[in-house]
Amino acid sequence: MTHTYIQGTGEFKAGFFPFRLFSGRALIVVFSLILATALIWFLSMARVADLGSGSNLASSGLIELWKHGDVVVMIRHAERCDRSPNRCLGSADGITVNGSQAASDVGAGLQRLGLERAHLIASPLTRTQQTATYIAGQTVISQDWVGNCDTHFKNEVVGHKTKGENLILITHSGCIDHFERTMGVPAGARSSEYAEAFFVAMDGKTVPRILGSLNALQWKALTHEQLHK
Repeated sequence: MTHTYIQGTGEFKAGFFPFRLFSGRALIVVFSLILATALIWFLSMARVADLGSGSNLASSGLIELWKHGDVVVMIRHAERCDRSPNRCLGSADGITVNGSQAASDVGAGLQRLGLERAHLIASPLTRTQQTATYIAGQTVISQDWVGNCDTHFKNEVVGHKTKGENLILITHSGCIDHFERTMGVPAGARSSEYAEAFFVAMDGKTVPRILGSLNALQWKALTHEQLHK
């Protein structure tokens, strides 16, 4: 507090200039700390990179990890018949004809990537079974846990991953969402299109790491050189 002399009265008037100055500086410090904390939080958030964009595929390390069998791929089933005006492939609980083509495109991309060290498992529902068949070109084994989209899904994935063998799961958007959530991906960044593939590095020695995703159309655009660097 300061005291200002009032001429002609012989009195001093109390003032608060230093206090206000101090308060202003304190607010700046507090605001700076909040901003820095928010920035650190933002930069530390897990993100799902678009592997079909720019150099993201090369920088992700996916190709080398795939060669060593250290990748898990979660693929959402293709377009649902019961939620689309497009022609159904078969029964209403399955996928559409368009969806079967998208699944075939994903399968062709995986074939180019290499399936020698890969194990495929599908959810037992019709739409995931049909998607898996068109991806693999043959019937794929099904297990219930691949379709159980709950908080235990990530642990199930980790528990079923065999060292040195890539694991390909044909599953549901809800399961992928649960996995992404446990990996720290924020709500606004969690999504998966029909037949979209979500890649995770999982070598059994370090914590799982999100590599990114590819949609069905992006598989067709990838060159042999990109997949075999």
